[in-house]
Amino acid sequence: MNDIVSAKKALRAEMQNLRRNVNREAKKTYDAWICAQLEKRVAEKNAQVIHVYIPFSTEIVITPFIVKMLAEGKTVVAPKTLPKRQLENRILHSMHALGTGIMGTQHPAEPDIYTAHFDFIVVPGLAFDAQNYRLGYGGGYYDNFLATHPEAYKMGIFYPQQKVPTVPREPHDFKLDEICWRAF
Repeated sequence: MNDIVSAKKALRAEMQNLRRNVNREAKKTYDAWICAQLEKRVAEKNAQVIHVYIPFSTEIVITPFIVKMLAEGKTVVAPKTLPKRQLENRILHSMHALGTGIMGTQHPAEPDIYTAHFDFIVVPGLAFDAQNYRLGYGGGYYDNFLATHPEAYKMGIFYPQQKVPTVPREPHDFKLDEICWRAF
């Protein structure tokens, strides 16, 4: 295993532990703040097609943002994780019609596949740096996906504990347009 791969593995373990230990009340407040920031940026960008993740485990809960975008008539798309580092992007019609996939992730249950362009992509991750790079879970799903949508505005969201001086990078790692965070 090379040094970068080892550094990523160690940082993933550290960040997962830090995220597990975020104070519940602080998490609730921070998650609401992130949702408000996402709404603001979507409005500024006049984004009509938005790619989101369905939160699981200790990720930032963006469900209120998703529900608001659906209520506003935006096209909201969420991924179903497939083998070989691929995401199947499905149109989300309701937060009540979800299926469960790999590692307990959730996705739109209805296979209403979306293959056109995205205006805005909300990107989760485990660590982020000031150069707008992220460290994901290690599957390469988002790096592959983001590389195929250069036209979309890509915004990473995370807790302040997840900000690091430099994310270990490999040539396939994808730079985001913006990262969104604030101190607790």
